Amino acid sequence: MYTGTLKMVRRRGADGRIPVRTLDRGASSSAAAAEPTGYPGGPYDTSLLVKYEHHVARHIWFGEERGPKKELKVAGHGLKLNSRVPLALPPQMESWVSRSGLASLQRTSLNKIDTNLVSAFVERWHLETSSFHMPFGEMSITLDDVACLLHLPIRGIFWSPQDVTEELAVELAVDYLGVSQSQAQSHVRSCRGSYYKLEWLYDIFVHHRAASSWAYATRAYLLMLVGSTIFADKTFTLVEARYLLLFRDLDGCSGYSWGAAALVTLYRYLGDASMYSCKQLGGYPTLLQCWIHEYFPTVGKRGENWNPAGNCGLPRAMRWSYRQGVLKVDDLRPILDELTPTDVIWRPFEDHRAWRVFDEICLYRGCLKWDETVVPYLPDRCLRQFGYRQYVPSPPLDCMMATDIDVDWISYHQSVVDVIGSSSVATTPSEVVDGYLEWYYRVSHPRLVPPHRDAPREVPVPVYDAGPSDPDWARVSTLIRRYLRQVNAEEEDPQFSDLFEALHISRSH
Repeated sequence: MYTGTLKMVRRRGADGRIPVRTLDRGASSSAAAAEPTGYPGGPYDTSLLVKYEHHVARHIWFGEERGPKKELKVAGHGLKLNSRVPLALPPQMESWVSRSGLASLQRTSLNKIDTNLVSAFVERWHLETSSFHMPFGEMSITLDDVACLLHLPIRGIFWSPQDVTEELAVELAVDYLGVSQSQAQSHVRSCRGSYYKLEWLYDIFVHHRAASSWAYATRAYLLMLVGSTIFADKTFTLVEARYLLLFRDLDGCSGYSWGAAALVTLYRYLGDASMYSCKQLGGYPTLLQCWIHEYFPTVGKRGENWNPAGNCGLPRAMRWSYRQGVLKVDDLRPILDELTPTDVIWRPFEDHRAWRVFDEICLYRGCLKWDETVVPYLPDRCLRQFGYRQYVPSPPLDCMMATDIDVDWISYHQSVVDVIGSSSVATTPSEVVDGYLEWYYRVSHPRLVPPHRDAPREVPVPVYDAGPSDPDWARVSTLIRRYLRQVNAEEEDPQFSDLFEALHISRSH
């Protein structure tokens, strides 16, 4: 598709920046302004990824790790949550939990998280674009992904923040969790802030369930549930007391966009964890890892509980189970660097539409908010995931300047028209417009690891063949190609002639 290369070999300092040079006598200031800026391996045009200087990818290019442990510390509550979720709730509680829209979270968590796999993808996340920067363009976790993986409602209202002091956290626990004043004070004091411990909430749930105090039991249960999943933070043990306000009215909490809440929280933590100084990831890592399993069948270890063809209608996250990966972060980086569009299942949920019909609000372009967090949601940057041809997207939104987010969300239709009106339905799953890759390779960093440390920093725009149209053949092609690369095989070598023939056969299907 593309045959040109972008040759931008420049001298830079040890930090990857082009040093400021003093103007020679007679040189014009406009000439100095024309001096290109950028980083080895990209981005060469820094107008998009304005925070790249602090991004972990910049350091990885020079072999600098976050610390002795290259992978992030990830908050996963799957094992504990599985032990705390009963096989069946009392009918009085089941009614409230079911109507809340959160019932599916009881069964979706992976028992463990592959921290190396998750960390390798976090290194490609950029908060400016709310997307992963892959070798072939951008991809993201979308509202449709959340709806299919977790079966959370994506339509609904956003929740605006309310400041909760330690004193108010005590009052809320007394009024809505049914604990004594002294018990609440002692507990909040032990948390050293406006928090509740997840284990404490579980104990309250057990106590009130036994006493048939159904409203108290349900609030404690739901707060423990979201604190262990979509609102998990980096403490691994606490949940913010302010979230109890969501469950004051158990009949009204179904009105929230829980899918947006999950996405906003994960986006925020991904943005934090993509910075070189951060060593932990909060949010719901099951959502991220199951997203990887759905879109990237050849990356990481996947345990399958059932095949989608079985049409069981459960949240798609329940399709997957944890299998311990053997690859570390630095093993995975070059594998991700070598991915091509044929390695991706671009629309993995088409066989799930009987249970989650695609909602056009997933193509809303604007800001999402939850509590005090506001993030850009930009489906125009990952149109191939929606079946459209990818074009060069508009500059990202500045959410700091957004004032009418709730109004924009309600009147989403116009933004959907703008997003898809500039595109067309893709004729092949990974179709892009002419010039997209050239643009992308200027503003991004398709690789994290230099092919050779001492090689000139050139960024060639790749040429992708059409590849197999059948996903099973695409996976066969990927596995054969990966092995041939690992052993530096040449097609002329008779030792590998059969494998190259198999590769050509797989690509023709």
